[in-house]
Amino acid sequence: MEAAPGTPAFSHLPRTGPFRRRVRAWLAAGVPPGLRADGLPAAPDDGRAAYAAWERRLLGAGLVCPAWPRRYGGAGLGVSEVLVLEEECARAGVPRIGRGAGELVVGPVLLAHGTEEQRARLLPGILSGRDTYCEAYAEPSHGSDPASVETRGTIDGDEIVVTGRKAWVDGAHRAGWALVLCRTAPDADRHRGLSCVVVRLDDGNGTRVRPVRSADGSQDLCEVVFDGARAPLRDVVGGPGGGWPVVMTALAHRRTGRAAASLTGFEAGFRDLVREAQKAGRTQDPLVRDQLAEAYTRMVLLRWAVADPPAPGTPGAGAAVVGLMRAEYRRRFGEIALAVTGTAALLGPDPGEEAGDPAGRWQRLFLSGRGDTIGDGTSEVLRDVVAERLLGLPKEPSAAGSGGDVTGGRR
Repeated sequence: MEAAPGTPAFSHLPRTGPFRRRVRAWLAAGVPPGLRADGLPAAPDDGRAAYAAWERRLLGAGLVCPAWPRRYGGAGLGVSEVLVLEEECARAGVPRIGRGAGELVVGPVLLAHGTEEQRARLLPGILSGRDTYCEAYAEPSHGSDPASVETRGTIDGDEIVVTGRKAWVDGAHRAGWALVLCRTAPDADRHRGLSCVVVRLDDGNGTRVRPVRSADGSQDLCEVVFDGARAPLRDVVGGPGGGWPVVMTALAHRRTGRAAASLTGFEAGFRDLVREAQKAGRTQDPLVRDQLAEAYTRMVLLRWAVADPPAPGTPGAGAAVVGLMRAEYRRRFGEIALAVTGTAALLGPDPGEEAGDPAGRWQRLFLSGRGDTIGDGTSEVLRDVVAERLLGLPKEPSAAGSGGDVTGGRR
């Protein structure tokens, strides 16, 4: 892709040139007038119609959930092709409409572990945008150890009754459904007694969602309480007791999916930071130049890791590399952004100023970046996965004994 002046030109990938040209021509042939990259109207009158028309065009081409197989409404694109689609949509200034966790996690989980009946019933709702999802695995005392969950799933006839509390559930306040990890056989092995079930989030179904304010002021993470929430037994993905491979697949797709979806934003953020440094006259400072070069290098490496992840020794190891690189990049970029922009970024925007104020933006990035090294498995755990699965190093002994392994002993 040709880069505009001052933008990084690292988006070319092997064997994607013809596909990029086709996407660019397809975009040029039919972008509705008045559509912006953020999906908001350029003028009040034409926004909804333009967005709806664009969504229909993407759906018709299989480009809303583009990595899904064609038979389920996708386009069967590979990772590199999805990245090209993201880049070309950004270049054209139009949104690449996605379906969040439903597209990136729940859909792939159903494709890998669901029955054909589950796929036929649940995937269309995700594709159309009717059904929105979140993932509810972590608990207050077991954030990095899904094998230790205490949320109970009790089978009652043809239903499963879920009782327990989940923490740090991303986007639960915007979701209508949750993929919940619960324990259905308390006397079974830690890994064999687990089940993953699709649960409707509704006060009338015994669920309560409470957004939790993070250090950066956002409230995207939530606590979700399940108080006798019911779901049909047919919505247990992988069957009762089959939750461990399901949640491992889900975590792998979450790590790689979030990294891929973040790249366009990372590139835009890097360009904005370079402009901030230029405005402040700091681009001749050797330290600032080194820091920007470090951020650029990390971003390039992340992009190539997403497009061509390491071949895993066992499932999930390649995703651990990508997830680790994404989290560490965002944390480090937040630190570099504050160092480059100086003390003004520490103050944040004044009350009443727009939320897009650059100083506030860099401060929020810095504050939220640390959480990224915890949220999808701590960086320490992911490094252990890389060491043991990819490098074949001996398993690190747990200081807490046989029950204290935060990865459940089966990474």
